[in-house]
Amino acid sequence: MYYAALLHMLDPVKNEIVRPRHIQYLDGLNEQGKIFARGPFADGSGALVIYKADSYEEALSMAVADPHIIENVRRLELKEWIPYFKN
Repeated sequence: MYYAALLHMLDPVKNEIVRPRHIQYLDGLNEQGKIFARGPFADGSGALVIYKADSYEEALSMAVADPHIIENVRRLELKEWIPYFKN
């Protein structure tokens, strides 16, 4: 299952300090096959991470362990996401 974590920007200044740890954290999850996609919004309002998880609880545990959430740099909104791919 896929879960979309919308990471709404709260503190752009602190974001610059915490970003390296955030990226390192997501790189580790990516190596484990737990990330489907990730990236910032072009307008600077935050970012999106799509987790691959067996349950909402698993996705939530990954999302709340993100340094951006721990450090209150961004606000988390987590929703199950149903991908649609058209060939």
